[in-house]
Amino acid sequence: MGEPDTSATTVLHVGGQWRASSHGVLSAGLRRRPGVLAVEANPVAQTATVTYDPARTSVAELRSWVRDCGYHCAGRSVPTHLCDPVREPSTASAHARSRGSEDDGGIAAPQASDSLERSHAHPSEPHAADSGDETMSHGHASMSMDAMARDMRNRFLVALVFSTLVMLWSPMATHMLGLHLPVPFGLRVDVWMLLLSLPVIGYSSTVFFTGAIRALRAHTLDMMVLVSVGIGTGWLYSLVVTLTGGGEVFYEAATMLATFVLLGHWFEMRARSGAGDAVTSLLDLSPPKAVVVRDGAEVEIPTAEVAVGDVLVVRPGARIPVDGTVLEGSGDVDESMVTGESLPVSKQPGSAVIGATINTTGSLRVRATKVGSDTALAQIVELVQQAQNSKAPGQRLADRAAFWLTLVALLGSLATLVVWLLVGASLSEAVLFAITVVVVTCPDALGLATPTAIMVGTGLGAKRGVLFKNATALESAARVDVVVLDKTGTLTEGAPRVTAVVTAPGADTGRVLALAAAVERESEHPLAQAVVGYAKEQGAAELSATDFRNVPGRGATASVDGHRVLIGNRALLDDEHIDLGELAQRREELAAAGHTAVLVAVDGAAAAVIALADAPRPSSAAAVAALHELGVGVVMLTGDNRATAERIAADLGIDTVIAEVLPGDKADRVAELQRSGKKVAMVGDGVNDAPALARADLGIAIGAGTDVAIQTADVVLMRSDPFTVSTALRIGRGTVRKERQNLGWAVGYNGIALPIAAGVFAPWGLTMRPEIAAMAMSGSSLIVALNALYLKRLALPDPPSHSADSPSRGR
Repeated sequence: MGEPDTSATTVLHVGGQWRASSHGVLSAGLRRRPGVLAVEANPVAQTATVTYDPARTSVAELRSWVRDCGYHCAGRSVPTHLCDPVREPSTASAHARSRGSEDDGGIAAPQASDSLERSHAHPSEPHAADSGDETMSHGHASMSMDAMARDMRNRFLVALVFSTLVMLWSPMATHMLGLHLPVPFGLRVDVWMLLLSLPVIGYSSTVFFTGAIRALRAHTLDMMVLVSVGIGTGWLYSLVVTLTGGGEVFYEAATMLATFVLLGHWFEMRARSGAGDAVTSLLDLSPPKAVVVRDGAEVEIPTAEVAVGDVLVVRPGARIPVDGTVLEGSGDVDESMVTGESLPVSKQPGSAVIGATINTTGSLRVRATKVGSDTALAQIVELVQQAQNSKAPGQRLADRAAFWLTLVALLGSLATLVVWLLVGASLSEAVLFAITVVVVTCPDALGLATPTAIMVGTGLGAKRGVLFKNATALESAARVDVVVLDKTGTLTEGAPRVTAVVTAPGADTGRVLALAAAVERESEHPLAQAVVGYAKEQGAAELSATDFRNVPGRGATASVDGHRVLIGNRALLDDEHIDLGELAQRREELAAAGHTAVLVAVDGAAAAVIALADAPRPSSAAAVAALHELGVGVVMLTGDNRATAERIAADLGIDTVIAEVLPGDKADRVAELQRSGKKVAMVGDGVNDAPALARADLGIAIGAGTDVAIQTADVVLMRSDPFTVSTALRIGRGTVRKERQNLGWAVGYNGIALPIAAGVFAPWGLTMRPEIAAMAMSGSSLIVALNALYLKRLALPDPPSHSADSPSRGR
């Protein structure tokens, strides 16, 4: 046996990940630290999932190491309501800290209004949220992207003003526009251009230079290195020329290059910020305040101060602050924002409620059972964030390609410089071609291609009640061509229901039902409860039974309203020598069709046959049809007898039935399908489904499933509705389609732009200046981001209105 896994995983806010390539810098920097096992950074969400050994390091140390890499870290990225509501130490903050581990490093998320200087600060600079007083910042991680976009806009505007001024005195303006502006203060024109370029280099472009330093310190190469080389080479070359007496300079190329790259980054950041909208909406669901009963009085306190065991008062129209159990009152709760359930769910004393859902009617008193990071919402958010930060195999390949493309760009730039010098070009002309190669080959679009699509896809799933645990699950969902559905609890409701009542000639159905229900009311057997429930639905009279006697393996007898009533199987009636008469044939027909036949006799005469079956969920037929529409085969896997399985399969339109399978053999049946060349998704909800879920190419746990099934699965459906399986597959296909489109664009762009930038087509008049290369590179990244965002418009059919199954209550 191997050693038990003692690793822990946390999602940290990491502010200042300016570019798609930032993840490589952070990952390289953290992986060299003791106890860090894996790092998956996400520049789009401004977060990082870190797996570490708690015996060797802690979240507090991880935060410190993130800062050492040059990024801002406000702690764990969690919903707003988990952040402490006050900034100075108080009872509230002590209370909040007492619920977390001592080395949490603060349960925090970045403040929306954090300036970019702070987000992008050096390790030596103080951070308010990282100071020793354990102050926690508020808000959520994705909002720092907005602040970064604002800072990028400011840098761009400064660069635009001064690069335009530089252009007015450039040779290009003189030759092409005929401008001959006087140079102020009697300076040489190149000296004046140098002075005008300083704000662009000294302020606007520092984001590139500091990013390049971070990358080099982490022993990696990224886009910041390329942009810095392009801007720095052009400006330093011009500076040397200016200081050595003057000549042809490239101040306008360097400053315009910076301007266009900043413009592209600004637009791209604004686009990227929309990729996390789904998680942002989840994070904003929890109310900041809660009404609790303290010493018999109702008191409003911050949600962060609610403790397990507190009694909450939830009025109509209010959001439920934390997970809990209803103590008093009744009402309907809208759970759509968490589970995707379309209709309100009725709640009574004893019902479980989910934090952040809305109490639409009635006043409830709820005892808190889970608070803070243990709530369903917090765990959903963390699961989605981990999925967004994870990398699919295609993304890992793209990351490696981006690194090598950066190296190729640097070497290609050097080769371009040498080749042009060898063919007799001037140094200034050769430098211009070399700079253009560096800029146009930036691999940012390649780095953005997959993570932006994954961000949108996982967020889209979360809004529909589909939780993908990782990016690989998204890619696997796209390849599924056969879905194996467990019958009980997945396709069916998992509980018997009366499907038919056949009475003997002359017998009154209502009267027979009332007599049978009176006997069954004394029993706890599931079939008995189904009969009682059906009688109540049909409005049968409620009678009382006496002299109740349970007959093990056969049924029960009792006296009801002066009649001796028997209810049970054929053996019970045979023991009493009761002839079924005309009911015998109907019993055989119902049994052959997969129904359980319960017989009723009154005063020694057969009175009725009650047929029961595990009824399909209302949405099961639509779920099968939706899978067929995707071209996916459907297999029902069950341990039930074949007659029952065939009946349900025929009702639902299922292609293949595998019946009478022992729990331990389910995984083997999945493996058989895989050996036939199929990509198999297994959908289940029970402990006995866990091996099959693990064996399948894609394991899907349905909402009411056990913890074992949920932990084993790759995808969790938040509600017990098999229709959502097709939603998961559609999202997977849509996401992978966007990934492929983006990767194809990124590779194609570089393949076309690189030879043009290097001057291969210069003899035919087709060339590219650095500022045009910057526009092309930034435009390519923007196209990739916008294409991924278009995934939000993916057509996802709504489930049929009658499929409002109750969502999971067991977790």
